[in-house]
Amino acid sequence: MSHSSGPLLPGTHTVSIQGVLQRYHVTGSGPLCLVHPGGPGLGWEYLRMPELEQHLTLLYLEPIGTGGSGHLPRPQDYRIDTYAHFLHGVIEHLAVPKPFLLGHSHGGFVAQQYALTHPAALAGLILYDTSPCTGQEFWDQALATLDRLPQRHPDQPEAATIPRLFRHALAATDNESCTQALRAVLPAYFADYWAREGDLAPLRASLRAWADPMRAEQPPFDVRDRLGQITTPTLIISGAHDFICGPGWGRLLHEGIAHAQFLLLQDSGHLGHLEQPGAFTAAVNASTSGAGRPAEAT
Repeated sequence: MSHSSGPLLPGTHTVSIQGVLQRYHVTGSGPLCLVHPGGPGLGWEYLRMPELEQHLTLLYLEPIGTGGSGHLPRPQDYRIDTYAHFLHGVIEHLAVPKPFLLGHSHGGFVAQQYALTHPAALAGLILYDTSPCTGQEFWDQALATLDRLPQRHPDQPEAATIPRLFRHALAATDNESCTQALRAVLPAYFADYWAREGDLAPLRASLRAWADPMRAEQPPFDVRDRLGQITTPTLIISGAHDFICGPGWGRLLHEGIAHAQFLLLQDSGHLGHLEQPGAFTAAVNASTSGAGRPAEAT
């Protein structure tokens, strides 16, 4: 799709990047913010932020290897620098000055990589429930926190099964088993899923996952010693009950990135845009107001 056909018109778009289709979705109004979801291999729809769309033009990337975007030949091709390369391809395609970038979870790894590789490209960076590193310490902490889930919710029999199911989910090798495993463990990603089960059950039923991106088996992500090189104004958001990217990792980002702001969502897990949408939206809106420029649908 060429620039003349309106790459920022509301709706679904595709751009070919080195022969691979990258799909993205545009909605909202205001300054432009690209949104990179987590996973890897997770459908983008869980990250829809309707409240934020009242303040920003959000461009939701549909990561390669998922949905209608192209798929790469081998699982090991789904590296963080590959996702950053496709992100850059979209930004070049848009040909707009300095958008904002929001990365959630694994998308936050991509966003950090992008900010390091293209230090002058962004108006601002939102690192949402993410970490400057993965590796043994990261996973040990995540699994130890997850193992406490049954104690936090002793009245929910389902909670007792999730730590085992999560470990099983990590070994899923096809799209259907990945999707079913993700739906099974989803409650762990909230501060209290069961208190809002009526609202959240449709999201759970609609989640989709793709296996190949989860099987990349790349070296652990670790940019802790490079955070000082990120000069983009940055907002860091962490959920107090996030088992997988806990607030300690957000504080590491805050300490390492100059002029960063840090927001702790006290009543959220890994999905604060759903758990505390008001506080989440207010923080992102404050960090993006007065900067950037309205996205023009040309």
